[in-house]
Amino acid sequence: MAQNMVNAFRASNLGRKLGFTVLMLVIFRLGSHIPIPGVNASVIQSLFNSQASIFALLNLFSGGATATLSIFALSIIPYIDASIIMQLLTVVVPQFEEWSKEGEEGQRKINTWTRWGSVGLGALQSLGVAFYLYRYSSGGQYVFLTHTVGEMFFVAAMLLVGTVILMWIGEQITDKGIGNGISLLVLFGIVSRIPFGINRLVQYVTAGVLSWPKIVIFLVVALIIIAGVVFVNEGQRNIPVQYPKRVVGRRIYQGHSTHLPIRVNQAGVIPVIFAISLLVLPYTVANFAKGPWTIVMQRYFGFTSPLYIGMEFLLVVLFTFFYTQVIFKVDDVADNLKKAGGYIPGIRPGKPTADYLARVSARLTLIGAIFLGLVSIIPSFITMGMGIPGLYFGGTSLLIVVGVGLDTLKQMQSHLLMRQYEGFMKRVPQ
Repeated sequence: MAQNMVNAFRASNLGRKLGFTVLMLVIFRLGSHIPIPGVNASVIQSLFNSQASIFALLNLFSGGATATLSIFALSIIPYIDASIIMQLLTVVVPQFEEWSKEGEEGQRKINTWTRWGSVGLGALQSLGVAFYLYRYSSGGQYVFLTHTVGEMFFVAAMLLVGTVILMWIGEQITDKGIGNGISLLVLFGIVSRIPFGINRLVQYVTAGVLSWPKIVIFLVVALIIIAGVVFVNEGQRNIPVQYPKRVVGRRIYQGHSTHLPIRVNQAGVIPVIFAISLLVLPYTVANFAKGPWTIVMQRYFGFTSPLYIGMEFLLVVLFTFFYTQVIFKVDDVADNLKKAGGYIPGIRPGKPTADYLARVSARLTLIGAIFLGLVSIIPSFITMGMGIPGLYFGGTSLLIVVGVGLDTLKQMQSHLLMRQYEGFMKRVPQ
């Protein structure tokens, strides 16, 4: 069996796809260590030591590139935001909804608009980050060595160029490699921060801030969350579907039974990203602005404040229901079943089928929404319970790593199985 797997791997182009994917990811990691010229590294480090704003989230997704202000410091966040906005617009804007139903040609148009939206959002975010860094100072030193407006626009341009390069790398991985390129970039950015997290834990233990029993509790909770993420992501309910015998011309199609899978977590990690993006806005604005009211904003919208935790759970649940309605359209599914002659046993075709699917989807979504909400807020409770400020144990990170890892492995398995079936079947002598 092992030899068969090796033969299938060699016979297929999976090796070439994996090699191309690894090459693109290596380029991504190399670019993360190329700093933008004219930047004071010590001042940047003091910024991350004193702030826990949007820069911490960018630094996580970029694999530490933001902390050194490299060309990839803005990460792929603008492209993710643009993709989410385009998915929402397909429900609101009739033209976009029509494109989503045109197959490959319509998807090409949507991708074009997504790219331009990424450039626009990237320009706004890069200017905002550059302007904030232009105003920031520590110990009488500024981030930019020359501290001129021209240097500020230069840094903004470099950040935008880095985002465009990452967008191109992600799309190349999707087209010529294995897995979703954008998701893999975020995945490897998060994974690359694991050594930093381990080093932080060692420092806490050495300083006596953290004890070994707390380390054990931390690891046990992490393993439980990972197991829960895998269980929920793979969980689904199979709705039985029956197709009767049909006569088309002179051909007779026998009836058969199949099933319609409805996943427990259909929305993936998107609702968590929505909630974090919305909640981090007031805190980030408070850091950018100056005034007495900013202290109040930072107190109530800090990452470990009870108000922030409660609103995060509520928003994740609401966004999960909303996004599930966007991607799983029960009316379209019921209409397609009716056109194909299929029906759910005991349920009449048409609107009764749509109502039944809506009820089943709502119950499953409730379970998935509560799970996503709990995973997103458990890290905050762990941080407060262990009394370790600055330790980022992200539920969002676990969702991304486990979800993207499972999807990539499934694509590799499907590719190998397809090639194995072709290679294992022996020709019958003529």
